[in-house]
Amino acid sequence: MSGETNLVQLIKGMTPQLHKGNYVFCTVKNLDRIKRDDTICEFQEIEGTTVVLEQSKADALGLNYDYVSSWITLMIHSSLDAVGLTAVFSNELALNNISCNVVAGYYHDHIFVDSKDASKAIHVLQELSKTYK
Repeated sequence: MSGETNLVQLIKGMTPQLHKGNYVFCTVKNLDRIKRDDTICEFQEIEGTTVVLEQSKADALGLNYDYVSSWITLMIHSSLDAVGLTAVFSNELALNNISCNVVAGYYHDHIFVDSKDASKAIHVLQELSKTYK
């Protein structure tokens, strides 16, 4: 499997990048009215399909949401079978009272944090990257 598996290398090289804009999690029963190009990701659950998309697109579609987040991508190519990365950064964010919702893509991990905490989260992740042993 491709991607980094060494936890120290993952943390030291994670290079968090904040995307512009606000993102929301919505649940829908029918995906017909949502263009696939408009979603960041989707996940099928028993209750409906969760979609993550830009807040402005959700508003235009009249979708309901409760949580407005910022999207951070860890730019290191992490292996899907790497152990500990999510535990380490989510614990550090929790110690700083920052909630996070994590989505793993094939190449990168993506973290959604409350939009009011975006700058603080970037700072926490950058400091973790500098000091992790």
